[in-house]
Amino acid sequence: MQRLYDFIRRHPTSVDSFWAVMLFGFSLLWAVQASMGTEPRIAAFPIITLLCLVVALRRRAPQKMLLLAILMGVAQLVCNVEVNPADWAMLVIIYTVAASDGPRWVSRVALVGGLAAAPIAQLRWPSPQGDNTVLASVFFTIVMALPFALAWVLGDSMRTRRAYFAELEERAARLEKEREAQSKVAVAAERARIARELHDVVAHNVSVMVVQADGAAYVMDASPAQARQALETISTTGRQALAEMRRLLGVLRTGEHQESGEYVPQPDVQQIEDLVEHVRTAGLTVDFKVEGTPRPLPSGVELTAYRIVQEALTNTRKHGGPDVGASVRLVYFDDGLGLLVEDDGRGAAHELYEDGGADGQGHGLIGMRERVGMVGGTLDAGPRPGGGFRISALLPLKPAH
Repeated sequence: MQRLYDFIRRHPTSVDSFWAVMLFGFSLLWAVQASMGTEPRIAAFPIITLLCLVVALRRRAPQKMLLLAILMGVAQLVCNVEVNPADWAMLVIIYTVAASDGPRWVSRVALVGGLAAAPIAQLRWPSPQGDNTVLASVFFTIVMALPFALAWVLGDSMRTRRAYFAELEERAARLEKEREAQSKVAVAAERARIARELHDVVAHNVSVMVVQADGAAYVMDASPAQARQALETISTTGRQALAEMRRLLGVLRTGEHQESGEYVPQPDVQQIEDLVEHVRTAGLTVDFKVEGTPRPLPSGVELTAYRIVQEALTNTRKHGGPDVGASVRLVYFDDGLGLLVEDDGRGAAHELYEDGGADGQGHGLIGMRERVGMVGGTLDAGPRPGGGFRISALLPLKPAH
């Protein structure tokens, strides 16, 4: 049964031709019987043939077949060929034109022609005389016009339904594409966020460990106590890096692990002082001041402020040169938080802060700009007058729209 249905869908003209042959057979029987009367109607044969052709080619050329059906109707009137089985082709073509996606005026012409066919046929071939002739003629005309109206209504309903389903399919396809695009954007954003976190955690802690390891190797023989202190700093920094890495990896795991409290919370503004103290222990001189009245801030602003200070001090150690000093200022405004991190070192290469990381460098500043942009803030990074490097950021308390 499914194969038959598939064949019908793939070969609509063949199916229409089959029904056209069946209609031609019934119409031919009527024509032969009519020709045996007192007044043979030879013209009925070509008219019947062309009307059956309308059925066969109705879906291949609906507008042309409608025109052919109208011409055959006129020919019936002129040649006095009465209503016969072949006239079903007019119902079929009216339905086809109304259901097709062609111009609407063609469908309206088919409707008007179908409604006019019944009264014209009644006038051309009136009913036998009898009682209530006028009322009977009107009733008969209405009954004959109803099939044409129903054929047009069914066809127009089919066209509307087909257009509705096509719109639903298009909308579903569009929504699917939008979902895919949103998923890709979300994945890219998540990857960028994880990359920023990894960079901040690894770059800061590893740089501290490298500096301390170099210092320990340098004073190993001359000052074992300083070497031991450096090794303790390396151990503490390593544990801190592992803790932050564990927290970061927890984001990629199931919610059960995150809810268990196994991972440490994200750093906030209150931990900046600990960060500065940790950097001082690593050998970098840092002046830290807080202006304004400290107060709780949105978690996104807290994390962004911490990461900016962390990355700025890491860059100072990497690019500032020997005997570099830095200063960190936190300013609480009524509508935001200001950050100013400066150093008196030799600064950074131009491509690190201007070109956004040419030659695979400068990812820290790229991450800073991304973080600040996510909370709707502004960031300014560049050389400081008189030497050194400056990073200035303003983080609003309201999220970006």
